[in-house]
Amino acid sequence: MVVTRRDVELAATRIGAHVRRTPVLQDTPELALKLELLQHGGSFKARGAFNRMLAAGDLPEAGVIAASGGNHGVGVAHAARVLGARAEIFVPEICSPVKVEGLRALGAHVTQTGAIYAEAYEASAKRAAETGALEIHAYEQPDVIAGQGTLGLELLDQTTGFDTVLIAVGGGGLVAGVTAALDGAAKVVAVEPALIPTLHDALAHGGPVQVPVSGVAADALGASRIGRAAYDTVAAAGVRSLLVEETAIIEAREHLWRTYRIAAEHSGATAMAALLSGAYVPDAGERVAVVVCGANTDPSTLV
Repeated sequence: MVVTRRDVELAATRIGAHVRRTPVLQDTPELALKLELLQHGGSFKARGAFNRMLAAGDLPEAGVIAASGGNHGVGVAHAARVLGARAEIFVPEICSPVKVEGLRALGAHVTQTGAIYAEAYEASAKRAAETGALEIHAYEQPDVIAGQGTLGLELLDQTTGFDTVLIAVGGGGLVAGVTAALDGAAKVVAVEPALIPTLHDALAHGGPVQVPVSGVAADALGASRIGRAAYDTVAAAGVRSLLVEETAIIEAREHLWRTYRIAAEHSGATAMAALLSGAYVPDAGERVAVVVCGANTDPSTLV
C-alpha cells in the first residue's frame, strides 16, 4: 500500500493539538536542520503513535501495545499517557538504558526480551493476541507512516524552500511519510548505516529482504527488514538510499554537539553523516534539509 499526501494531511489535522511543531535551524542558505529531536519523547515517533490511536477511535480496555528499539516505545507511551490509555512496550536487550528509563517514567509496562527488535516484536504480537490491546507497529501501519509524514508538511511550511531532504532509515516509517508529504516538491534521500541496509538491500532486490543488524545506531535503526508499506511508498517515488559507515555516524553526532550543541543519539545523527562524510555531495547552490530525528541518548558520552 502506498501512503499519499492526503493521508498525511488528514493525520496533521488529527494530531495537530498533540504534537510539537519542532523548529528548523537555518544554518546557511543551503543548509537547514529540522530539529525533530525536540519532539515529545525525543523523536518523531509520537506523531505516528498519536495518529494510530486517534484514527482507531475508542481504545480497548487493555490499552495499546508496541515493540520498539526504544524511541517508538517512548512515543507510544507518551501518547497513551496523554490519551489516558495503558501502554505495554516490548524492547530488545540492546535497548539503551536511557530509553528503558524513559519508558518507565511515562508509566509504561516494559518487557525487555530478545536480542534484536524483530524478536521483541514477536513477543509483543503474541501478547497483543492474548490481551486484545491495540497494536501500534513502528513502521508497518499506514496510519503510523502518515503521522510521521506530518514532519514533512511542517518542513515545507517552515522554510523558503529546499531541494533535497536527508532522512535516516530503520524500518522506513519516517522516510515514507515524508516522501508522501512532499509529493515531489523536493528530492528525498534515505541514509542508512552500512551495517543495517534495510532499504538499500530492498531496493536492490525489488522488495523487502532480511538484513543483519548491528552497530552504534542499532537500538533505533535496528529493523531487520524494511516495512512493506514504507517500501512501496518510497520505491514508487524513486527514493534512493545511501550507506554511511560507523565512524561517519559517530563523527556526525560529535559534530552536531560541537557545532550546534545538539545532543543527538547516533540514529539522530545518521542523516547528517551522509553530508559530512561525502556520501551525499550537494550540487552548487543546492538547498539541503537534514532531519535530526532522535535525542534519547546519554549526554555524558558527548563531553
